[in-house]
Amino acid sequence: MNKRRSRIVIIIFLVCLVAVFYLSVVARGRVKVDSGYRVVMGTFARVVAVAKNSNKARNSIQAAFAEIEKVDELMSDYKSDSEISQINRDGFKRAVEVSESTYEVLRKSIEFSKLTGGAFDITVGPLVDLLRSAEKKGLAASEEETAQAKLKVGFEKLQLDGENRTVKFAVDGMRLDLGGIAKGYAIDKAVEAMQKCGASGAMVDIGGDIRCFGTPPKGRDHWLIGVQDPNVADDDIGTGQLLSTLKLTNAAVATSGGYRRFVLIDGKKYSHIIDTNRGSSASELASVTIISKDAISADALATAVSVMGSERGLALIEKTLETEAVSISSKPEFKLIKTSGAERYTK
Repeated sequence: MNKRRSRIVIIIFLVCLVAVFYLSVVARGRVKVDSGYRVVMGTFARVVAVAKNSNKARNSIQAAFAEIEKVDELMSDYKSDSEISQINRDGFKRAVEVSESTYEVLRKSIEFSKLTGGAFDITVGPLVDLLRSAEKKGLAASEEETAQAKLKVGFEKLQLDGENRTVKFAVDGMRLDLGGIAKGYAIDKAVEAMQKCGASGAMVDIGGDIRCFGTPPKGRDHWLIGVQDPNVADDDIGTGQLLSTLKLTNAAVATSGGYRRFVLIDGKKYSHIIDTNRGSSASELASVTIISKDAISADALATAVSVMGSERGLALIEKTLETEAVSISSKPEFKLIKTSGAERYTK
């Protein structure tokens, strides 16, 4: 009897020992380090890492920002020495050789342009320039000015040579603008770097474009991402009131909308998202949030659906695998419209 009791005690002790060891491993796997906000790519970026220990978490954050800064150096049209600026200067005169990263983004951009029937188009630069010029003058562009700018726009005018990794413009005066895709690409590269560094989970946020993977912070089952309510943004920009909260595990989310980024011309707001077919700002939807498997897809599709509108845009998302959308129509209605599977991401 005593021997049996001793065996039971030993078994209980071993079970407790295994439990303590397991919990200690879980605890070590849930060390969270938050980078805080840093200015990069013309906006605020933040990285949260979960890892076995703080050193591994900090190293993964450092690797993430290194990738983000690399993308910014290559693809910012505000940096005169970037590859995109070089293409914009010389792309009509000659074929410009670019890095693998830049070529990959240009190639993916063409794919998204074809998928969306041109609603997503990185050759939108001349129309963006026209909008900025109109803002400075305080006078909306004329029909003639818009028509002239449109002649320099069109993804089919962008010539890519995969064998030599070069880019060329078919029309003089073309200009690339990667504002609708570069952040998503940078986020995906940051996630890859963090995974290589051994992070067990992370959230990478660049200007509201976000991707999460793996283990969330201790005490949570999911990464929680807030979606801004555009209905209150006009009246009180500082409130940050949320429309909803999304719960993500291994997914990305991107939001586009003119309620935050716009130009003011003669008292009227014009969205920074431009419909290249009409040559004017997209206006049907106040906000579009896309949930997808990677950030580059979420980023590009959020822009595309903003241009396509709720009917065409959400029909496209319904047909796109592992992708959902939550959109808000423009005021005064501010009607909430979701794809069929979006509800499962809502908290």
